[in-house]
Amino acid sequence: MVGIVDYGVGNLFSLKSSFKYIGESAELVSDEKSIIACDRLILPGVGAFGDAAVALKETGLGEAVKKYAATGKPLMGICLGMQLLFEKGLEFGEHDGLGLIPGKVVAISPLVNGNKVPQIGWNSLIFTDSKTDIYKNTPNGEFVYFVHSYHAECPIEYITAQTEYGALLTASVQNKNVIGTQYHPEKSGEAGLAILKSFCEI
Repeated sequence: MVGIVDYGVGNLFSLKSSFKYIGESAELVSDEKSIIACDRLILPGVGAFGDAAVALKETGLGEAVKKYAATGKPLMGICLGMQLLFEKGLEFGEHDGLGLIPGKVVAISPLVNGNKVPQIGWNSLIFTDSKTDIYKNTPNGEFVYFVHSYHAECPIEYITAQTEYGALLTASVQNKNVIGTQYHPEKSGEAGLAILKSFCEI
C-alpha cells in the first residue's frame, strides 16, 4: 500500500485519485505506526516551508517520516514535500528540514533572469547522469507541471532531472530510497501517471 502523509498540508484528493487511476491502493496516514507499515510513502505539500516544517514537528510526523526512510522503503516528496526532505529551507527565514538529502531550498527569483515567479505551468525535464527508476517509462524532455517559487540547491549527484526556466532549476532528486519531485506528478496528466506508476514498481 502507498501511504500519503496527512499533516494538514497537501493536495491529498488529487494524489489519491491518481493512484486509484493507475490501480494502486493509497491511503492517508497520520500516525507513526501507519506510516511505518506502508510499502511506499508520499510526503505531499503546498504552501510555505516554515509552516509545513512546524506542522511536521508538532504532529511528530517528521520523525515518523525519518524512521520510515531509515527502513529503506521508497519515499517520495512532492513539491513542498520534496523541499522538506532537505536540510534547510530559506523561505521567510531559515527553517530546518528533515535532512534526508544534503542541501538547502532557496528562492528562484534571483536566478531566473526576469522570468515570472512563481513558475507556473508545463516545462520539460532534462535528465542528468544520476539515474532514478521513476523515469524508467519517461522520455528525456517530457513535460510536467510546476508551481513553485523555490528550488533545491544540492550536489549534482543527487539531482536526477532539471528544468530550464531562465536558469537550470532542480526538478527531481534522489538519495538512495528517498526521492523528490519539485513538479506535481498528480497534475501532469499521462506523463505524471507514468512517473507515479514507476514509483510503485520500485
